[in-house]
Amino acid sequence: MRPVRFVALGDSLTEGVGDPVGAGWRGWAALLAGGMAEGPVDFTNLAVSGAQTRDVLERQTPGALGLRPDVASVVIGVNDTLRCTFDIHAVAARLDEVYAALTRQKTVLLTACLPDPGAMLGLPGVLARPLARRQRAVNTVVHALSERYGAVHLHAAHGAWLTDRAMWSSDRLHPGERGHRQLALRFHTLLVEAGAATGTAPSPEPEFPVPTRSASLWWLATAGTAWVARRCTDLLPQLLRLAADEVRHRARGTSARLDLRAAAAVSAALAALSAAERTDAADAA
Repeated sequence: MRPVRFVALGDSLTEGVGDPVGAGWRGWAALLAGGMAEGPVDFTNLAVSGAQTRDVLERQTPGALGLRPDVASVVIGVNDTLRCTFDIHAVAARLDEVYAALTRQKTVLLTACLPDPGAMLGLPGVLARPLARRQRAVNTVVHALSERYGAVHLHAAHGAWLTDRAMWSSDRLHPGERGHRQLALRFHTLLVEAGAATGTAPSPEPEFPVPTRSASLWWLATAGTAWVARRCTDLLPQLLRLAADEVRHRARGTSARLDLRAAAAVSAALAALSAAERTDAADAA
């Protein structure tokens, strides 16, 4: 019997950051792979920390297609919202291309919407709101495209697990082992309901002890500081501009315009994809 082939695409969340095992990361995708089938599972994790939708499209998808997976997860988008180059039109077009390429191979597609990073990091409202607006835009696109391509979609942007500190690692942006197990378990439930998983569900209980407070503080003082520095170099100047725009609109009582502008951009991005799909269909005919 040929092993079930499962390929994971994405960023640090799928790479497994927050769930250390040995000298590396494990994460929800590896935990899910163990319950994908009763028989052997061939699991490949192509996710890379810091990846954006462009990286998934240009670097990870070709490798995934070459493996011809039975199941592929594409969980991506948070890093796009943390960059000054954020463009919801480009994000939508890239995700559409990735989803289409995988489903053309009859691959079962796994997707997820995610919480906004500003809230998870506990940023002040004037800084958090622009990031939340961007993440809502990405989630809206992911919802729409997941429905279009018949993906197995996990609603992970809301729920009690987000406020349960035990679910999260010391950086407050990545799940800890318990959080990764929760993601794996929820994906497994959806796959069973879709008839795409037959193995034993991952255990929700951690295998390893939670990192001590001193270990968490050490991470924040070393790798965590470096992470913040890298992001601030790219994001901070624009985030400050976005925050200033937020303050101006609040002072004028026109904050609703920012939400309307973001919603209009999402609608235009999805409409452009629909128009391109109709054109391709007409050309094929």
